[in-house]
Amino acid sequence: MMVQPIEDLHADTAAVPALDVSGLSVEFPSRHGTLTAIDNVSMQIAPGEILGVVGESGAGKSITGLAVLGLLESPGRLCGGSIHVGGRRVDTLTEKELTKVRGREMGAIFQDPLTALNPLFTVGKQLVETIRLHTGMAKDEANARALELLQAVGIPAPEERLRQYPHQFSGGMRQRVVIALALAAGPRLIIADEPTTALDVSIQAQITALLRRLCDTTGVGIMLVTHDMGVIAETADRVCVMYSGRVVESGPVADVIHNPQHPYTIGLMRAIPSLHDRVETLAQIDGSMPRLNARPTGCAFHPRCPHAGSKCSAETPPLVPVGTTSAACWLQQGGTQ
Repeated sequence: MMVQPIEDLHADTAAVPALDVSGLSVEFPSRHGTLTAIDNVSMQIAPGEILGVVGESGAGKSITGLAVLGLLESPGRLCGGSIHVGGRRVDTLTEKELTKVRGREMGAIFQDPLTALNPLFTVGKQLVETIRLHTGMAKDEANARALELLQAVGIPAPEERLRQYPHQFSGGMRQRVVIALALAAGPRLIIADEPTTALDVSIQAQITALLRRLCDTTGVGIMLVTHDMGVIAETADRVCVMYSGRVVESGPVADVIHNPQHPYTIGLMRAIPSLHDRVETLAQIDGSMPRLNARPTGCAFHPRCPHAGSKCSAETPPLVPVGTTSAACWLQQGGTQ
């Protein structure tokens, strides 16, 4: 079932990007100095588009999503750049103003659905209260929309389920409820942070297919944060590959997967098992993601890169167009020496 859009919502700015992040930087002051977690990150998401944000743990994926939502934990803070949601700048809003924007303009889906659901209230009550808070609907109208949302996310017997509590749902069904909550007020943008990691493989496929369908039918833009390139390949339209707080490659999913330009992306793709070739061992990227307080100079990936030259350790490469994608690598910009 298709979710009916809330009447007249966003009609005047349908062509405006759901998300426009420009030069975003995030830092964490500490006793030993200021640590830069996100360094000059830019990305856009069009209405109805899924942007996959992928990388190892510590790459900065989740912090980017939290920064967009205005949910950075202290002492984390924005130190540069801008964030626009549906054409409205949100990084300069007060906490009170942001509270109104979250839910109405931005929704969130996190890894563990239990953290997003109150165990003391029925699913129906939580949906109805969320809808009424952000839209001002009357109770009967909000009840009807809550029922519609549960149907749209594929929950069987939705009338009965509205009266049940979160513990009465399986993990996959709880995540569907969280998706319904994220869609409750018809937002422009949803941040989905590892939404399938805690689920069985078969349920993961159902949830990613649901996100794709909802994106297509409602026009919401989705930032899909994950470490799984397989999920990105199946679900996203475009992908941003992050490493040590920076975007190192971005472009259409098929182009990045089949013709990666950055050595890190190449390493990620080689580490995925093949269905066609039998191998004794999987390829791996030697080394590990640098800590924030030990980030190397130049390209942060150079200590792990088999092609690194002297320029790689001295200068940080910019993200520039390379064919149909963009990559931040001196190899693609005239050499590494």
